[in-house]
Amino acid sequence: MRKLIVRCGFFVLCAIAALVPLKARNSTTFPTALPEWPVEWEGEPIEQMPLGERDEKFARKFPGKIARFTDGHREFIFRWVATASRQLHSSADCFRGMGYVIVPQPAIRDMNGKCWSCFTATRGERRFLIREHITDGKGNQWTDVSAWFWSVSFRQREGPWLSVTIVENAG
Repeated sequence: MRKLIVRCGFFVLCAIAALVPLKARNSTTFPTALPEWPVEWEGEPIEQMPLGERDEKFARKFPGKIARFTDGHREFIFRWVATASRQLHSSADCFRGMGYVIVPQPAIRDMNGKCWSCFTATRGERRFLIREHITDGKGNQWTDVSAWFWSVSFRQREGPWLSVTIVENAG
């Protein structure tokens, strides 16, 4: 009988834990208009590039907006996100899905004090160094998409959030 009570209690706790993020996400209000894209990065002008067909299809159901830019040497993928969503996922997942071998690298802090997660992506002769993070307008930052998701879900933080991915040729 005692084992039955413990099991029932466990399942009730699991159900509560599964439903809390849904309640938190739905109870927060978000702005209807998302901010504009940056026009420069680290003091250099950036130019918008068209999204690929696969990105266009993904963007149609994304809870925000997505754009690609370049400064002539690097590619930037910006994703404004209006609500906590599992549709915002790590760029490592995207590169892995395109057949790249992913190797995590140590996180870095840039000259502005922002932290970035890093990894290399290799497929054949192509090798890239990718760094990414998520920020909000209040100075909060996350280097891990899952940490961002749970943080904004449980703490009911308000968006929007900007996810930045920087892709550099690594040889």
